[in-house]
Amino acid sequence: MGERVEGIGFWVLALAASCFVGLSKGGLPAVGMLGVPVLSLVISPVTAAGLLLPVYVVSDMFGLWAYRRAVDRRVLAIMIPATTLGIAMGWATAAMVPERAVTGLVGLIGAAFALNIILRGTPQGPARAARVAPGLFWGALTGFTSFVSHAGAPPYQVYVLPLKLEKMVFAGTSTVLFAYVNAAKLAPYWALGQLSAANLKVAAVLMVPASIAVLAGVRLVRIIPTVLFFRFVTWALLAVSLKLLWDAAA
Repeated sequence: MGERVEGIGFWVLALAASCFVGLSKGGLPAVGMLGVPVLSLVISPVTAAGLLLPVYVVSDMFGLWAYRRAVDRRVLAIMIPATTLGIAMGWATAAMVPERAVTGLVGLIGAAFALNIILRGTPQGPARAARVAPGLFWGALTGFTSFVSHAGAPPYQVYVLPLKLEKMVFAGTSTVLFAYVNAAKLAPYWALGQLSAANLKVAAVLMVPASIAVLAGVRLVRIIPTVLFFRFVTWALLAVSLKLLWDAAA
């Protein structure tokens, strides 16, 4: 990781990125997508993704403990196999698929979905059932985009938000699924050379603020009113998606 900028600027952005990661593991999944873009201001996106993966994995441990009783087992049963397939596809095509194309696709999907909710409002009526076929599609896309750039939140939320899960269950299911996804990415990332001794040393420092941010995220989820919570999730999804579109077009 020789390209890393050793200085105040790097560490300020790295600490910010680690806090975004921690908040996402505390139940605010869209926030975690800001980590790689923020750190990419001083290092390459590929290096940033490799550096932050161990931070994600350690933060996941705190999130799993906090939400151990608040999950939707059906959603996990559908999406875990699907995300595994998506990760395998990402690994197999890592050298062939342009990262910019994936970034643009994720941004387009997330922005369209968030704008639809903002402009038309939350759909009325009963919650949508967690169907297998859509879950397999969006789950595979979640695994694939997460592997490429830690950007799995938009396709995941396209599937899960219409289910109208209770606030804590939404946060817990998100935390458990992405904990699995991040653990599953470790071996492929290592095989592709994105994990190095230098990465791990810096990641070890960033794990401390990230872990603290997990607890802050859990606290925020518990005290924020449900309507405000999902409004925040939707606007955060839109903001991150627009940033991804900007990155893809740059």
